[in-house]
Amino acid sequence: MSAATRPARRLRLVWDDLRGRSGDRVMEQVSRQIRAVRAGAELAREMAAGERTPASARSRMAELEHVGDAERAALAEMLGDVLATPIDREDLYRLSRSVDDVLDNLRDFVREADLFGPPDLGFTVPLLDAVLDGLNALDAAVRKVLAEPAAVTIASLAARKARNRVRETRQAALARLFAGPLDIDVLRARELLGRLDAVGRRIGESADALSDAMLKRSH
Repeated sequence: MSAATRPARRLRLVWDDLRGRSGDRVMEQVSRQIRAVRAGAELAREMAAGERTPASARSRMAELEHVGDAERAALAEMLGDVLATPIDREDLYRLSRSVDDVLDNLRDFVREADLFGPPDLGFTVPLLDAVLDGLNALDAAVRKVLAEPAAVTIASLAARKARNRVRETRQAALARLFAGPLDIDVLRARELLGRLDAVGRRIGESADALSDAMLKRSH
């Protein structure tokens, strides 16, 4: 943002504060960051399903990572300008950081898939489906903060359930892998499954951050 436009933007945000609209802007920006991460998860699933090569997915993921970083930076700048936020600022930063960690681990998953070169990534598709469900639930929860605050906890629970699906699906996949011969492909597959489990944990942490924020808001 140029120096010339920054004062005008801050004036608009102050005006929104006075009209009680700054909360809408803040939560929409959080949602924009989540949607950028979801695009990364969709890309990873395309790769896993064989619809895109790991090399092309890795290149595209680098672009999506820049988008995610820009959305996170925009949120940080917005929080520095607004007078009031719909939930605690510390929790907003915590939520944004956890969402960013989701994208970082998705990036690492795509990069490792390209480096390891497994012949088939189909075994990761169910985990990525759960990841997408978790991100959709998290986005839905964020959108309810102002419109339906009482429904945020239920929506956050759906994100945590998706995280549990990632973990359980990983465990089942590992059991199948270790039932056969232990070779280098099995070890590579284990690493990729572990990376997706980390993605699931970060989604769970994002949901926890939002739930904690709503608990503070209700007191």
